[in-house]
Amino acid sequence: MIKIHFAYNLHKLVAIIFIIVLFFVAFYNGIVVRHYTIKTKKILSGSLIRIVLVSDLHCKIYGKNQNYIKKKIEAQNPDIIVLAGDIVDDNAPIEGAELFIKAIKDIAPIYYVTGNHEIRRGEVNKIKDLLRLYGINVLEKTSQKVNIKGVNLIISGVDDPNIAYYEGHGANWHKEAYNSFSNLQEIEGYKILVSHRPEKVDLYKNLPFDLVLSGHSHGGQIRIPFLLNGLYAPQQGLFPKYAGGMYAFDDFTLVVSRGVYNSLFLPRIFNPPEIVVIDIEGIRR
Repeated sequence: MIKIHFAYNLHKLVAIIFIIVLFFVAFYNGIVVRHYTIKTKKILSGSLIRIVLVSDLHCKIYGKNQNYIKKKIEAQNPDIIVLAGDIVDDNAPIEGAELFIKAIKDIAPIYYVTGNHEIRRGEVNKIKDLLRLYGINVLEKTSQKVNIKGVNLIISGVDDPNIAYYEGHGANWHKEAYNSFSNLQEIEGYKILVSHRPEKVDLYKNLPFDLVLSGHSHGGQIRIPFLLNGLYAPQQGLFPKYAGGMYAFDDFTLVVSRGVYNSLFLPRIFNPPEIVVIDIEGIRR
């Protein structure tokens, strides 16, 4: 009887410990670093460009003067940093976003596009001007040709589609985006598009980009490892196709950041905030 009672209590203890660990893992909200590698024949073998992708900060502050998130980014030794929208929130004080920009501005060249929350705030031009003051490259249906470590890159970006409401009637986001970038086909180099919305895949398929970087979906908020990549995402609804991760298409790769924002009022489950590191590796002989 003693052995049976001991075995029962042991199993009970193991079950309790398992539940506690599972709860901790499920609701862990520390920033993780997620790595992806993309190999391309557009870059010579032996060359590697590292991008750090950050999206959906929503003015959240990580440590004094954003030092916690700064150190996370700095430790990746990026060649460029991409901010894929919603760095500023429409309700929160802008100080969190400004502290973030101040913290990371000297790590590497930074490229930024707006998200829907920057547009919703109603002062998108003021936000863009603030970022430019800190040397941030603000992309608005524009492209920049840069050479990093001997590799030619074309980095393009487009405002969130909600910019059409901000600019007034008559704006056609899809048409303007297509007209802005379709002529890049003849330009040599590895082409990157930064666009907040991952669900606009049908447009991206018709543009001459090798890599598209997005955010917006917050990882689908709730995940079940190996079974469900995301429960719900804005503009995608239930069981979103592009909740977060790397998606390979015939002519380009889409990388969707799950974002770095978290809130006690809208918990992320099995879905910690993330910084995304993308290594673009050349394989051309």
